[in-house]
Amino acid sequence: MTANLKSGFVFPGGDARTAAEFAREAERAGWDGFFVWEPVWGVDAWVTLAAAAMRTRRIRLGTMITPLSRMRPWKLASEAVTLDHLSNGRVILAVGLGAVDTGFESFGEVADRRTRAELLDEGLEVLTGLWRGQPFHYDGKHYHIKEATFFPPPPPVQQPRIPIWVVGAWPRAKSMQRVLRYDGLLPNPMTPEGKHRKLTPKDVREMKAFVEAHRTERTLFDIVVEGATPGGSRKKSAAIIRKWADAGATWWIEAVWNATGKRDGLKAVLKRIQQGPPQLE
Repeated sequence: MTANLKSGFVFPGGDARTAAEFAREAERAGWDGFFVWEPVWGVDAWVTLAAAAMRTRRIRLGTMITPLSRMRPWKLASEAVTLDHLSNGRVILAVGLGAVDTGFESFGEVADRRTRAELLDEGLEVLTGLWRGQPFHYDGKHYHIKEATFFPPPPPVQQPRIPIWVVGAWPRAKSMQRVLRYDGLLPNPMTPEGKHRKLTPKDVREMKAFVEAHRTERTLFDIVVEGATPGGSRKKSAAIIRKWADAGATWWIEAVWNATGKRDGLKAVLKRIQQGPPQLE
């Protein structure tokens, strides 16, 4: 059993001030991470995380998730490294293709899956290259960067880089090869027909074995699963997360997405935060 399973909470929505207050409550209650989603149009994730950084000292801060294909990677690199310094090295960047039904087409963002995958791969190379410092130049299919010496920021506090968690479509080879190059896996099992399906502990075990067999990086690697636990029952919560810990997960992300848009939704979210993270017994 993985005795050191970390627990994070993903904020389902609200203004930056509320998110910062909830992050402070999450830290007080013993959660290890506080995450926000990154919309095409809405409350800005990085402004929100900056506000949370100013109200907290220990808790990790990150996105869940950042669809890198619709962003300028140098802008995201700047935001992440700025927050990394502001928070004294507490940032986690979670990336993936994103869900096109969250407004991609409405704002003219690229919707084609193959192109988004190309942009994601190149964007990650640009991000990590910029974080390594100058001189840096890049000549890809979509991005072309010349060495820049105009006020570059300092390198990230976290080394060798800010941890990057990547969505992995299992068992798609290209998607999993991308995961191997970075620092964490957000499992996304697929059917042979290319449809999303529910994650199982068996999937996690298989994906963990794949990572261990093929990853050459020596840095720490996380496997991240998401779900909901009843905060009022330690026994039931422990039973839910134990099967994921046994399968090899290193992070549990508590998600109360059904609270979004409800009249007392934020009250329910705050209550669950204050009940504290689920614990392995």
